[in-house]
Amino acid sequence: MVKPKSVGPYPAKPILVVDDEPQMCRLLKSSLEVAGLSNVVTCTDSREVLPFLEERAVSLLLLDVMMPGVSGEELLERIRELHPEVPVIMVTGQSDCETAIRCMRMGAHDYLLKPFEVRRMHASVMRSLEVGELQDQYRTYVRKSVEDTLDYPEAFQEIVTSSSRMRAIFQYIETIAPLRKPVLITGESGVGKELLARAVHELSGAPGPFVSENVAGYDDAMFSDAVFGHVTGAYTGAVSDRPGLVDTAHNGSLFLDEIGDLSPQSQVKLLRLVQERVYRPLGADATKRSTARLIFATNHDLFAMQKEDAFRRDLYYRISIHHIEIPPLRQRRGDIALLVRHFVERAAAELDREPPAIPDAVFQLLRNYSFPGNVRELEAMVYNAVSRAQGPSLSLAPFRDHMERHGAEPAPAENNGFDANGGDCLYAGLPELPTLAEAREALVEEAMRRAEGNQGIAAHMLGISRTALNKRLKQR
Repeated sequence: MVKPKSVGPYPAKPILVVDDEPQMCRLLKSSLEVAGLSNVVTCTDSREVLPFLEERAVSLLLLDVMMPGVSGEELLERIRELHPEVPVIMVTGQSDCETAIRCMRMGAHDYLLKPFEVRRMHASVMRSLEVGELQDQYRTYVRKSVEDTLDYPEAFQEIVTSSSRMRAIFQYIETIAPLRKPVLITGESGVGKELLARAVHELSGAPGPFVSENVAGYDDAMFSDAVFGHVTGAYTGAVSDRPGLVDTAHNGSLFLDEIGDLSPQSQVKLLRLVQERVYRPLGADATKRSTARLIFATNHDLFAMQKEDAFRRDLYYRISIHHIEIPPLRQRRGDIALLVRHFVERAAAELDREPPAIPDAVFQLLRNYSFPGNVRELEAMVYNAVSRAQGPSLSLAPFRDHMERHGAEPAPAENNGFDANGGDCLYAGLPELPTLAEAREALVEEAMRRAEGNQGIAAHMLGISRTALNKRLKQR
């Protein structure tokens, strides 16, 4: 699969520090590098800034207010005019506070007072970088949406779909993948959350591995040991150091599935990893820094959980900066035929046989099924049907057997006739009830419509034999 971008210094576009005092430039540069911001360029002559920006894009500009030649305030005005996409932080002494406030009104993102507190400076820089990344992300996503393009369609070759909603998700993933912020993928079980997580990793260009773990059912001890690892003697049986998943995913991506099941204690530890990018292996005295991109997934509604205090609110908002909601298969029925053909070919290849023909009746039957297990369930159904195929064509029997075993319900129609005010009766709100004969006639007609005239499928949907349905049709 493609790795379109190589991971280099962060941020990808440099931070430009402008101050006429070389010592201040060196101080700011070293302080930013300590915070993991390795792509920093300095300039001591304010007259060189505009020519520099004409030749090279920057992610952020730290600009001193009081400089000879061209003042920071004058330079800010020109930058707002010529390069409005560049976030600017003004750096000033205490006596220039009023000037700094005036610069904020002109469009500066923030200002720092000398001598500045390092943590305050780091927070301001990271916040401004985030704003710039979000603006770049928005512009890129708008371009992809308007042009309806994918730059790297091969990154999604494992995902079989013709859905416009899925294509929009692919465009969004191409936009956010190069960024380092966490990604939250939600959706019902079986929709393919891990496939999209792998696409995020591949498109990020990260040189490290993709590491995946399902944490459903993990208590806090299991979670901490698996994710953070342990040192020798951390607990009885810990006879040697063991790296955790964060270590294994060094310079890569760590995908944690089913995080909605985590205990409150584990959520606290995960919050620290997300927020500060540091963690502590079990039994260790010192913390370690993570270089892994964090991707999370769940089939739970975390928004509802955090409102009910079942999931930490601060954790939810930090992991959902980039949120991908995958629609269930029943909301993209145009994919069913594509997926059936794909799985038939793959199953036949694994069984070393010719792919059986797929009768139209199979598609008609499946289009009227709600697929509670989504794509994973369809894959299992097709593999079972291919393995049981005796002739040149697939039989309907394996599909019907599966639906009956799993208490199949017909897929919800767009207009199901239920009360618009929320009533749970099919005929709620009608001024007069239909007669039994009229209701029976309407039900048979609707079943035949959904089955596209196939009596066997219609009979299955109605829960009667084909002979009984045929008799009713003759009586019409």
